[in-house]
Amino acid sequence: MLVKTKYFGEIELTEDKVITFENGIFGFEDYKRYTLLYDVEEKGKRIISWLQNLEEETLALPVISPEFVFPGYDPSVPSEIIESLGTLNDDNAVVLLTLTVPSDLTKMTANLKAPIIINSETKKGCQVVAENSDYMVKYNVYDKFQAQKEPKGE
Repeated sequence: MLVKTKYFGEIELTEDKVITFENGIFGFEDYKRYTLLYDVEEKGKRIISWLQNLEEETLALPVISPEFVFPGYDPSVPSEIIESLGTLNDDNAVVLLTLTVPSDLTKMTANLKAPIIINSETKKGCQVVAENSDYMVKYNVYDKFQAQKEPKGE
């Protein structure tokens, strides 16, 4: 299928790349079909991906793996909420955090409180509210990106 996207123009997408969110995502409950896109120009640097809606080309959310910004991230979520995704395990569970990227990049944040969980086998996803009281909605991640740019010592 041919899909129009906000940042990547028109792309050819196969049905096996479609992720269904039965309840949508927070703020966009009416939009159910998404895919994950990343910039192939940046080889080896797929830090930020885009959760692109297939019904509305302007709906694309930047997402990131929590390991990049919060090592040891382990959201506590009620099992009944994610049961609709199918059986999750270390091999098929994909956890992503949405990013807010304002014009002042030093104020870039990740939402630790509402992760997106995807079963890569069933291609079903949901956004949940983590019960962890120490997880913030606006967790500053600018310093994490800056640390990645610094040369690593040998």
